[in-house]
Amino acid sequence: MIFDAVKKTHPEITVVGTVGPAPKGEDFDLGWNFAGELHVPVVDEHYYQSPQWFWDNLNRYEKYDRTKSKIYLGEYAARDNKSRSTLRAALSEAAYLTSLERNGDVVQFASYAPLLARRGHTHWSPDLIFFNGTEVFPTISYYVQQLFGQNSGDTYFSTAVSDAKEFAASSVRDGATGDLIVKLVNGANASKPLRIELKGVTTLVHSATKIVLTGANADVVNSDGGVPEAKPEISSIEVGQSFDYEAPANSFTVIRLKSK
Repeated sequence: MIFDAVKKTHPEITVVGTVGPAPKGEDFDLGWNFAGELHVPVVDEHYYQSPQWFWDNLNRYEKYDRTKSKIYLGEYAARDNKSRSTLRAALSEAAYLTSLERNGDVVQFASYAPLLARRGHTHWSPDLIFFNGTEVFPTISYYVQQLFGQNSGDTYFSTAVSDAKEFAASSVRDGATGDLIVKLVNGANASKPLRIELKGVTTLVHSATKIVLTGANADVVNSDGGVPEAKPEISSIEVGQSFDYEAPANSFTVIRLKSK
């Protein structure tokens, strides 16, 4: 009744349905069936899973029917052991976000949750940003969200990875600047030497910006009350149509270059 009334009175409003709090199960199936019957334009999926689950489901949205409802991934987070917010969890989220970029025709929105938590008054873990009366304490997962937000694109380029074990990548173009943005996630405990080939792309500037988020090991934690133990570091990198890069162990790298 609500869906029909809103659609009739305010056709400019996009109604978002829900398919429950988990990536599968009875609520999920019933929600999708109901959305299909009503032709709901967008449905809201939720899930909080282990870091390994996110790595294991990088192809989740490749399997979705492109003719059905689009997706708003309204709540998601990787919950490491004891629900800690670790570098391991943040990197699994980064890897998963590369798959969301690849499937942007299906996944139209995504938002980490919970977003804010006041120190000493939390009822859930992990959270993205902690605060007290005077200070703000971002987590490693916050920096992943920040890097994807600041380096988003409106065109996705086909990205092939020869060895996808514990590794994910995506390539997008920012239409406003013309920049090509390559994102690389190495979830392994060892560095990964890469040969990056940009087929069909002519670089205009051979020095690009490189941003790396990494730490001493996958258990590094940005606690809710301390100095961040892992945060992005910015430097320059020489690039071309083909160039070498060694992705550090347990790292998320963004390479942004001018191209045509």
